[in-house]
Amino acid sequence: MNPSGLSAHVSQTVTMPPPKTYETTTIVRCETSGAQETINDLVSIEQPLEIRIRGESIAVTMRTPGHDHELAAGFAVSEGIVSNATQVVDIEHCRRNKAEHPENIINIFLDSNTSCDLKRLSRHVFASSSCGVCGKASIEAIRQNFPAVHSNLAIQAATLRTLPQRLRLGQSDFTKTGGLHAAGIFTEDGALLCVREDVGRHNAVDKVIGWSLLNDHFPLDHHLLIVSSRASFEIMQKALIARVPFVAAISAPSSLAVEFAQENQQTLVGFLRESAFNIYSHPQRVQDS
Repeated sequence: MNPSGLSAHVSQTVTMPPPKTYETTTIVRCETSGAQETINDLVSIEQPLEIRIRGESIAVTMRTPGHDHELAAGFAVSEGIVSNATQVVDIEHCRRNKAEHPENIINIFLDSNTSCDLKRLSRHVFASSSCGVCGKASIEAIRQNFPAVHSNLAIQAATLRTLPQRLRLGQSDFTKTGGLHAAGIFTEDGALLCVREDVGRHNAVDKVIGWSLLNDHFPLDHHLLIVSSRASFEIMQKALIARVPFVAAISAPSSLAVEFAQENQQTLVGFLRESAFNIYSHPQRVQDS
């Protein structure tokens, strides 16, 4: 096992073809002039991914195929199952002789020293790709298990304004379909380390968190998380668990996200544009250029 990360030992025993992230469909294009044209269009693929731990099914999420190992690893982090890469022995898709669609089933194998309450985790429901847990009870539960972030990270305002365009340049599938959310991990100098896309904004966040776990960039206490969507409570919750001190959204934050960020020492920026942005909590991490 590679003690610094999982990149060297994520299972390759089942060879999967490269996943399709979009497909062609026939549409009728309607113009304001009243003209109609039948043409082909590209749409993002949405398929279920069943996540298992030690062979037991615990969740099903609707996702865009691709980077499933990262999604599973990020899920394990976001659910508080693991806190470092050495707790994960392997992550692999189901073998073909055991399932009709092995590409949609992934198994996380934990080391024997990592305890996991599978009954608590088991959901046995289809989790919406855009819906997460929220509410006062959830905030209290997270606060009890994950303390506020303490980080001296600081970013220049001029650098911050360049990040949406840098994120956009990494969204290859969005360029084709216009139907995916994105999440990106940046350094305080504005360098893009990882960008992932998904039909579910929370899945995109799990994918970049999983990438950080598998590539020795965890915890993310000196990094920024940028999302192309709105900033919801669950995105802030996932960021806290990954120890992210700074979250910026291209769209708006929710009131619960703002409250959560204020209470957990996270800087939250919304409506991030090249021309301007709003700071909703802990503005000390944004410095004038």
